[in-house]
Amino acid sequence: MGQEIDVSHFKKQDFIRFGTRLREETEILAALCREHALSEQHGWAGFELEAWLVDEHFNPNPVNEALLARMDDALVSPELSQFNVELNSTPRCLTGDALRRMEDELSANWGRLAEAARGLASEVVMIGILPTVQEEMLTLQHMSLMERYRALNEQVMRLRKGKPLSLDIQGMEHLHTVHHDVMLESATTSFQVHLQVAQDKAVRYYNALQILSAPMVAISSNSPYLFGKRLWRETRIPLFEQAVDIGGIADAAFGPLKRVTFGSGYARHSLLEIFEENLEHYPLLLPVELDRDPQRLSHLRLHNGTIWRWNRPLVDFDANGKVHMRIEHRVMPSGPSVIDTIANLALLQGAVRILAEQEQPPESLLEFARARENFYSAAKHGLKASVSWLDGRNGPVAELLEKVLLPMAGQGLEQLGCDESDIQRYLGVIAGRLATGQTGAVWQTRYREQHDGSFAELVAAYQRRQNSGQPVHNWTV
Repeated sequence: MGQEIDVSHFKKQDFIRFGTRLREETEILAALCREHALSEQHGWAGFELEAWLVDEHFNPNPVNEALLARMDDALVSPELSQFNVELNSTPRCLTGDALRRMEDELSANWGRLAEAARGLASEVVMIGILPTVQEEMLTLQHMSLMERYRALNEQVMRLRKGKPLSLDIQGMEHLHTVHHDVMLESATTSFQVHLQVAQDKAVRYYNALQILSAPMVAISSNSPYLFGKRLWRETRIPLFEQAVDIGGIADAAFGPLKRVTFGSGYARHSLLEIFEENLEHYPLLLPVELDRDPQRLSHLRLHNGTIWRWNRPLVDFDANGKVHMRIEHRVMPSGPSVIDTIANLALLQGAVRILAEQEQPPESLLEFARARENFYSAAKHGLKASVSWLDGRNGPVAELLEKVLLPMAGQGLEQLGCDESDIQRYLGVIAGRLATGQTGAVWQTRYREQHDGSFAELVAAYQRRQNSGQPVHNWTV
């Protein structure tokens, strides 16, 4: 969904033409997989970090177009709403001092972003859901000025036959409302990690990322409030799923396969299975005419970009023009700080290395239904969630992280050749979070419990601590 399109209105023949091209390109990808012709480059990682723009009152400020004009930087791009922007990283091979260089790059880019925002009487905040956002702010008037977003809204509502989107989240409090466009989705901002994988390892890494989604969303949770209600520890998860609530399977707009989903199962033999599921079970959303060379797989990539799995395989091209696959891990929210962000990435990359490479596939030890249940329990309850693990036992996800995944991540980062000082630095942040029990979501709720102020005061206090550079487990309330 990162690419711009030329039109936002489509005719029946557009869907027919696009469907024909999509089937052709899926067959091309299948042939490449059969011939083992995909790039074997492995172990490179990058990320996308989404952020909020706020005014002097810490309310959302719709100035991303002016901000982008001031920065003129290819690593900064707009998001669905004019309140949000996205920072992209330079992909790196995860070895040596790569983690520290990622932190340095993010810190520098965040500083430039903040400086540009201040020139527009604004501030930037990395947080999953901004506590001051109100539903009445999420209107088409504040949609970013790109055709792809307007087309997305039109097609989602077409598939829903005009039926409004219903938001119904039961957490510590209950939120129920209806909304008439896709702008609810813009209330969520994420930290999305991309991991490039070799073809012969792709299935194992994809399944391992599915299994790790529960502990990762628990340790990174940072979205407890929406529209004044205290809901899940990571309220982004149900919000995003309900904000683009259309189904799959032919024209069944309310069918069992959802556009935002944990998935329908583990991959078995190849990640091609995901793209075949895209072809057979998901109605087209954006049937635009793209690159005429089918070898560029343009239609396949665009269609895949309109299906938001929490772990999403992506197809792209390496520097030599060879097709490669990478996996986008989408479960983590933005924030709370630069060092917390890189610590989350380090934990994920170290743990997935060991889990995916172990002799017995972890997916043979944990049923997919259990991995999915773990995920939603962790999103709802954070570090207090109880989850199932590979040994068949149930227990606190915090204990799993401390006793199993943290040592596993250290071992994995060592195997990748990461500098020992960096391993200690970033996994030490995770250890501190576990020792204090303080994630971004926990800090926000603790602050609200001890202060009687407004949500604007909460955001102001949050931003001051974010700007201090301290990891969240050291934040005072």
